[in-house]
Amino acid sequence: MGTLYLVATPIGNLEDITLRALRVLGEVALIAAEDTRTVRKLLAHHGIGAPKLLSYTERNRAARTPAILAALEEGDVALVSEAGMPGISDPGVHLVEAAVAAGHAVVPLPGASALTAALAASGLPTRRFHFLGFLPRQAGDRRRLLAEVAALPDTLVAFEAPHRLRASLGDLLTVLGDRRVAVCRELTKLYEEVFRGTLSEAIEHFVEPRGELTLVIEGGGKSKREVTMDVDAELRSLKRQGMRARDAVRAVAERSGLSHREVYKRWLALAKR
Repeated sequence: MGTLYLVATPIGNLEDITLRALRVLGEVALIAAEDTRTVRKLLAHHGIGAPKLLSYTERNRAARTPAILAALEEGDVALVSEAGMPGISDPGVHLVEAAVAAGHAVVPLPGASALTAALAASGLPTRRFHFLGFLPRQAGDRRRLLAEVAALPDTLVAFEAPHRLRASLGDLLTVLGDRRVAVCRELTKLYEEVFRGTLSEAIEHFVEPRGELTLVIEGGGKSKREVTMDVDAELRSLKRQGMRARDAVRAVAERSGLSHREVYKRWLALAKR
């Protein structure tokens, strides 16, 4: 039975790939790729003749998984993401699950990762971190997720698209407070940028953001007394932004350490003023 190789590919600079990865890509009979155009460019750059390529995306994974499992019965297959490690915030996780269930060996080939690169360059604590993947597209879902992790002391890491960056930074500021952040843009590429500052400063800096973005956000570290002192101000701010009582109460309760009941009492008191 064949082996499914999870091959980490460059997140920008085409030189950021291991010798082992190049050898495996040249030896397998099939490469399943999130974007076949990206893989062809990579293989051509390193002088590797293209083997059979098969598109494997979130939209077509249900139809393509049986074909890839059939290929694994005949030999080895490489899975590559559009960039970085396959299976991390991309549809590759489903193929890995299917291959394991079918009894195939799954072997990771480590390499470039926007997650670890951004953490290392952020200047924020890296001993413990909490990875959020891509932040939800809808503001309400995004705020609820942030409220759930607001009290965590761990550094937070998230991916974001450029057209949603300012909205996400605004929600981060609203729910988490004005924490330190590193916004890592176009890592390993020609216009690489690592912005370090507070969330409010990042909003001022990124007027028309472009490129791939990784956010590294300071974890919650304030004492309960420090946070509860500005609970009313936080509630007023969320109310002005139109956040529903339930979501606002949950967000502030997570940050402050107060019970939902106590925060809701404050919300009602503010509504009467």
